[in-house]
Amino acid sequence: MRYPHLPKNVVILSFEGPDRYAMVGGLGVHVSELAIAFDEAGYRTELLFVGDPALDAVEHRGNALTLRRWGQWISSHHPGGVYDGQWGKIQDYTRSAPPWIVDAIVRPAAERNERVLVLAEDWQVVPAVFELNHALHRAGLRDRVTMAWNANNTYGFDTIDFPALAGAAHVTAVSRFMKFELGLRGAQALVIPNGIPERIFADVNAADVAYLRRLLAARHTLLKVGRFDPDKRWLQAIDAVANLRDEGVPVQLVVRGGKEDYAGVVFGRAVERGLRIEDVHFERPDAQALAEALSASQADIVNIRSFLPDALLYTLYGAVDAVLANSGKEPFGLVGLEVMAAGGVAVCGSTGEDYARPFDNAIVCDTGDPRELATYLERLWMDEGMRARIRESAERTARQYTWPSVLEVLDAKVAFMSLSS
Repeated sequence: MRYPHLPKNVVILSFEGPDRYAMVGGLGVHVSELAIAFDEAGYRTELLFVGDPALDAVEHRGNALTLRRWGQWISSHHPGGVYDGQWGKIQDYTRSAPPWIVDAIVRPAAERNERVLVLAEDWQVVPAVFELNHALHRAGLRDRVTMAWNANNTYGFDTIDFPALAGAAHVTAVSRFMKFELGLRGAQALVIPNGIPERIFADVNAADVAYLRRLLAARHTLLKVGRFDPDKRWLQAIDAVANLRDEGVPVQLVVRGGKEDYAGVVFGRAVERGLRIEDVHFERPDAQALAEALSASQADIVNIRSFLPDALLYTLYGAVDAVLANSGKEPFGLVGLEVMAAGGVAVCGSTGEDYARPFDNAIVCDTGDPRELATYLERLWMDEGMRARIRESAERTARQYTWPSVLEVLDAKVAFMSLSS
């Protein structure tokens, strides 16, 4: 048995989830793919999240995966997404989810002489973790459950009583950086890395990658995807592109951001530096339409305003010269790992990206200085052998972080949790 210590019953507690209503960032991707990984490995899996109020409250997927969209009666009054009206949602989740878990999941599992693994994500569900711990004790079932709370970021840390949390559940983190952040608050944590689905490797179309590379070969093409947020070091990217252009280097930055107000600061800096910006839309979400739109633009910055399905995004990762995942504060850095899996060159920061090794499987920026980024990019472009080595090493690294491999890590950590409960 590949995972001998993982209970057959898994419950994941999270606000974010697979619905567009609940998918805000890396946390939504994390819990969605984790739930799928458990299901594919043969575990009865329940994902309780604050989902789309217009969809079914209960949805069965895969082999034994159940999505439970919690608090829809509240979400129907808050169309702005999962965090719209979050305080009321937190109260409802805390009041209603724990007793349901005890009666619907833990008690039947105990009657079958089975254990339950509860994995809770992010600060909004911490009150539910406390209440579930109390409810299990009251029911005499606490010894039937292994419970862990996972830190994916530092948001909401000021709301958490960490000593009390450590008494109710095991504390875990997605990287050594997050383990350090928890340590500053007096909480010891076990590191369980994030993962990527194995299908990424199959989703990359080699012919489309080659086609995109040919059409983009006239200049160096960089890509940056993510929320418009200061932590993502957008200004470092903008200034590095401007510096390279001033040196006579033919370079184009392709961006796909969000709707955050910080976009005004980012594009404002580009205008200050004399960079031309062009918004690009395309009707067909395929490699040919994307390649034609990018190659036809003469702008220094191409702002993609159309939806990019995952398969096309992965293809783009593999085709451009480098993907700028150069965050100044990154709990894990999922984009960098996805880039590696897609055969691309990732430019990472140096916080939570435990997998990144400078000039071996990635480019790593230690500072927010645009000159550092520009220097490393020029070195990359001058050394064809380095580019090939990085791409090859990156793919090997990515295969070590697929979800089946991450579940092996989790299995070992659960074995320890069982001893120390």
